[in-house]
Amino acid sequence: MAKISKIEVQKRKGQYNIYLDGKYAFPVAESVLIQFRLMKGTELDEKQIAAIATANQQAKAYSRMLDYLSYQMRTESDIIKKLKEINTPEEFVEPILKKLRGQQLVNDHTYAASYVRTIINTDLKGPGVIRQHLRQKGIGENDIDDALKQFTPEVQAELAKKLAVKLFRRYRNQPERRREQKVQQGLMTKGFASSVYEIIKDEVVPQPDLEQEHDLLAKEAEKQWHRTRRYQGYERDQHFKQAMYRKGFDLDDVQSWLDAQDLQ
Repeated sequence: MAKISKIEVQKRKGQYNIYLDGKYAFPVAESVLIQFRLMKGTELDEKQIAAIATANQQAKAYSRMLDYLSYQMRTESDIIKKLKEINTPEEFVEPILKKLRGQQLVNDHTYAASYVRTIINTDLKGPGVIRQHLRQKGIGENDIDDALKQFTPEVQAELAKKLAVKLFRRYRNQPERRREQKVQQGLMTKGFASSVYEIIKDEVVPQPDLEQEHDLLAKEAEKQWHRTRRYQGYERDQHFKQAMYRKGFDLDDVQSWLDAQDLQ
């Protein structure tokens, strides 16, 4: 048996040094000090000292998680990953999580709801992208479903309209058909269902600028006509039309351009 001869306060808040029989023995966190009722004169055997060391190791890992949580909300998956990164023994993980849950410091349901609310207020992302992000964070489907209830059809439409307007401006120098395809693809990439575009398109599709469309077509047609010069006659016309269609131009407009060249 060894007797605690001195308990010294460390400079680090909540940490103490334990001396046994006049010699420094080990450090302990305040929670461990209280848990084992350590005080001057207490006698400890080897089994008790080992139990204290284990408890202190767990307390240290728990303290690291409190620091980790002080910057932002975390999921249970984040906590598990971080504990593994700092080489926390496997048997400590669940007790630490249980303690954090009990203090409402980790709650995947709350995390999911908060994340969805933040995205709605600050970003132009749809529910598909949000669901994928939360899955990657280890959130369960039920918690995700509950959180996405905030994403009402009205909210989706409003965010999708803002994004669509932004995308139409980005692709304003594209042919009308290609521009619309790009916007639809952009909405889907950001997590909106394809059906959303059909709901909002009447409000977001800009009025066609016929002069700009004509100029775009003429410029691209001259380029593609030159590139197909190795072909002759009907074959050249077909290759030219295919190239222009891939660029997003209407085939009737392309044919009109061709007809105009034949008249010159």
